[in-house]
Amino acid sequence: MFTATLIAAQALAAGEISAAADRLADAGCAPATSGWIDEGKAADLWFGMDPAAARAALEGRFDGVDIVVQPSEGRAKALLVADMDSTMITVECIDELADYAGIKEQVAAVTERAMRGELDFEAALDARVALLAGLDEAVIERCLAERVTIMPGATALVRTMRARGALTVLVSGGFTRFAEPVAAEIGFDRAIANRLTIEGGRLTGTVAKPIVGAQTKRATLLAAVEERGLDASATLAVGDGANDLAMIEVAGLGVAYHAKPIVAAAAGARIEHGDLTALLYAQGIGQAHWVV
Repeated sequence: MFTATLIAAQALAAGEISAAADRLADAGCAPATSGWIDEGKAADLWFGMDPAAARAALEGRFDGVDIVVQPSEGRAKALLVADMDSTMITVECIDELADYAGIKEQVAAVTERAMRGELDFEAALDARVALLAGLDEAVIERCLAERVTIMPGATALVRTMRARGALTVLVSGGFTRFAEPVAAEIGFDRAIANRLTIEGGRLTGTVAKPIVGAQTKRATLLAAVEERGLDASATLAVGDGANDLAMIEVAGLGVAYHAKPIVAAAAGARIEHGDLTALLYAQGIGQAHWVV
């Protein structure tokens, strides 16, 4: 049995659930029953055949509604591995640091290309960090206070999963000076990120090696699976950029969150309208059970 979860950014009508069931029937997916998770916000439809056809029949067919299609068994996950920049927070930290140096436009253009998969992530990171050489270390704390905002739904997602026994890991191609306080604020068990090198109170323009990139993210997920003795199906990975693809592709549920096209095309699920609480609805967890 499979589940298609409809998650509305604003409001979900009963008629849309009925229309979704009709689409599943037309696609030969053998729909069964449906039910609300939270009335007017999220609902499940259960069906018996061809999840790929179900996804094709439903995604993008309802305005402002995200669709998650997956096996019904095991939809509640025991491991969350999440990206930070533009996923758990609303900004790209390196771009914001660059703004204090007066070079945001130059750095942000490289960031965008790297996140789209057009540039090698590690080389692009080295090149961007080099442009920050000489920046006062104090700018990091200022940037954290003035620019970094937690993504809507992030705290509920992480704290709820953790309260239900899941291991939660933030793994970022960004920097520990942001990732560690962000992880602590949201409620992650662990944080892994790159370390900026600093001498005499100023950035040297280099980052410690090895760089935390796509393969580190994948390895982090697989190591946590082994540590916890989990089946891969019990894992959830979420990110927005090309350096998240490796972990998204090996997760039981790999989610592209407001993501670049290359990620959205490859992920098992796309969240394009709602916030991160959509990933609680995808696990069948209604608002009454959220921890905030």
